[in-house]
Amino acid sequence: MHIEKNVCESLVGTLLDIPGKSKDGFAARMDLHEMGVRKQLLPRVGQNGTKLPPACYTLSREEKKKFCKTLFELKVPDGYCSNFRNLISLQDLKLYGLKSHDCHALMQQLLPLAIRSLLPKHVRYVIIRFCAFFSNLCSKVVDVSKLDQMQADLVNTICLLEKYFLPAFFDIMIHLPVHLVREVKLCGPIYLRWMYPFERQMKILKDYVRNRDKPEGCIAESYIAEEAIEFCIEYLSEVDAIGIPPKKYRSDVGLPLPGGCVVRINRKLWVQAHRYDEHNRTFIYWLRQKVEIQLNESRNNISEALRWIAHGPRPEVIKYQGYEINGYRFHTKERDDLRVVQNSGVYLEANTFQISSAKDKNPVVANMSFYGVIQEIWELDYNKFKIPVFKCDWVENNHGIKNDELGATLVNLNRIGHKDDCFILASQPIQVFYAEDQLDPRWSIVIVNPRREYIDDSREDLGNIMLEHQNSSNLMPSVESFDKMSDDDLAYIRTDINEETLVENVD
Repeated sequence: MHIEKNVCESLVGTLLDIPGKSKDGFAARMDLHEMGVRKQLLPRVGQNGTKLPPACYTLSREEKKKFCKTLFELKVPDGYCSNFRNLISLQDLKLYGLKSHDCHALMQQLLPLAIRSLLPKHVRYVIIRFCAFFSNLCSKVVDVSKLDQMQADLVNTICLLEKYFLPAFFDIMIHLPVHLVREVKLCGPIYLRWMYPFERQMKILKDYVRNRDKPEGCIAESYIAEEAIEFCIEYLSEVDAIGIPPKKYRSDVGLPLPGGCVVRINRKLWVQAHRYDEHNRTFIYWLRQKVEIQLNESRNNISEALRWIAHGPRPEVIKYQGYEINGYRFHTKERDDLRVVQNSGVYLEANTFQISSAKDKNPVVANMSFYGVIQEIWELDYNKFKIPVFKCDWVENNHGIKNDELGATLVNLNRIGHKDDCFILASQPIQVFYAEDQLDPRWSIVIVNPRREYIDDSREDLGNIMLEHQNSSNLMPSVESFDKMSDDDLAYIRTDINEETLVENVD
């Protein structure tokens, strides 16, 4: 955790030239003079002061504005990280007050997003490779057979960093990640051993302090009192233990609309809303008839849940603005527009019929990815149980989804498709959020929201596989991609910007 935080601060501080955080400066440039290398980066002394030529990692003022604006306008899900609006100064063009978890989110997913169209290609690629290493290393699912390759990729990445960044950038913190892969081999996944739980516990202990002259006594007294009360609570019924927050994510917990809005719908219209082919038009009637036949023959062959499903839900539907299920908190798009977070993005992978053309008479069943935004949340009441469903605007697959050269998924949220099949079960989707692409505002980049608590079900692997797919393997440019670049592309100095860093004259 601390390695990742320090690496992130060094990297971001150098890119934005933040005082006290940047590894570039007059002394760092003079090191090049003593080594006799990269003479084009040496300081230029003039009457108005000493100027530092722009290195290949130097951002112009406009690029710094774009970097900060991307993070400032970004809306992430609840609990993903701090609100970056409070951590970014658009006047000074710098980040401040970053916590360890903010650096964790920035290093693994948000930094590649912020530099997507900035810097020369070779510098941008090597930074993305470095971020991909941390993302892959911290995954909940770690493929042991790929750890050696991960180690080799990291060594190549650090060697590439040494080609472009100054020697002063490479302190002990840039070297320590080399040992993290071996640590995973010996101790297992990192997320089971990192410092975040201990940091949260320290926050609890600090809250016990009432008299700052005797902090240890306050902590001991409050801790013993809490343990005594928890021991007594074990003998009381329907009482939760103190000091332990209630489980934040519970299945099937809804956030009703103001006033408990209940919408009455016509059953025929509800069936027509789901009708997109002959199967959907006749299935509910076929099921009802089949259940009736089975009940007449033998009642024990039909479960109670199936009998109620065949009967159909009540015509009254409760609508929600938010819903917590499967470790995610979902909101409608209308609610997201009023808040600084984004919880309405969903991803679904489903089997579907695929055809090559309109004349293709041999459709093939295959997995297809769907990206959408939740518009409404319904709860269908089958008397004995309730089933939540999401009504979503789904992005059209043919022209609304594409992948860039690094494998990142981009969607055009204005291209809506699948209008005849807009409902899904609330238990099906994985939560994602969208960030506007710097290159083309019409497109948005898809970022997967990691599930914050472990749920032991078959779909947990799907979430982790997709997380790795989005943030590690596909977002790691190969070393061969650097070999294909020309010498001009790999220059140590930026010739496309004329801005130089002014420093005080040094004797």
